[in-house]
Amino acid sequence: MGSGAAFGFHGLHLTTEAVAAFGEVLLRDGRWGVKQLIPREWVQLATRRHIDSRHYAEGAAGADFLCGYGYQFWISRHGFHGNGAFGQHCVVVPAHDLVVVLTSAQQEVQQAQDVIDAIWECLLPGIDHPGSARDDEVLTDRQRGLSLPLVPGSAGPERSVTARLGTSAEASALPDGTTVIVDPVEGGWRVRFESLPEVEVEVGSGEWRESSPLGRPVCASGAWQGSTFVADLYLITTPHHVRLSVDADAGVAAAMWSTIPLTGPDLVLHLRAPLMTRPDVA
Repeated sequence: MGSGAAFGFHGLHLTTEAVAAFGEVLLRDGRWGVKQLIPREWVQLATRRHIDSRHYAEGAAGADFLCGYGYQFWISRHGFHGNGAFGQHCVVVPAHDLVVVLTSAQQEVQQAQDVIDAIWECLLPGIDHPGSARDDEVLTDRQRGLSLPLVPGSAGPERSVTARLGTSAEASALPDGTTVIVDPVEGGWRVRFESLPEVEVEVGSGEWRESSPLGRPVCASGAWQGSTFVADLYLITTPHHVRLSVDADAGVAAAMWSTIPLTGPDLVLHLRAPLMTRPDVA
């Protein structure tokens, strides 16, 4: 911001494990091991109801957003929770010695309540029951099989394509007039942008391929759908991805965010690591 003040309400980019550690500190009244990192009195004050609340989506049902609000924590039917943009959750239930953390890419605000409902309905009833090795195996197998869907289509044609962005949509990740170049490489493609020579993204054919053009990892999958090349570019440490489409016949391209990041649509900003919380600072 022009004043030099960083945003205090968003912009943290944390791993799921880091958020879980934060939840554990809250569960232990500010302690991590033998160290008191946060004053116990402050944690108890912050996670207590101070005001009434209602769900931020007008007309949506949200029982765990109706129990009151503390210092940036929602009071829940069980314990309390932090709710971040686009589906980041840190649920703390002291009565069950429980912390549940999810990082995701939700599109609808009602999904936040759906996630918390699933914790109460599926996880909480089993907390006091003994574990099952067979259940652990089933869960592990299911987790191994989880994957984002690949872009459907074919691997051909084997030729380079150049197109120019011609959209002024708010969700565009690149400015109008940006030239996009798609070159075939072994097992996929390399996407370049003429005005951004330092940005090259590796795109897999029938697989996800990872690259880090400016420091932040990107996983990308693509395919030809008729005369149009389509690729999904996932910024895997964020809840956002870009759908790139290149019409080889028309010479027109588009690069659209699934959801526009809070710090603005500029793709280059979000490819840099670490991401600044001040969008005016390159």
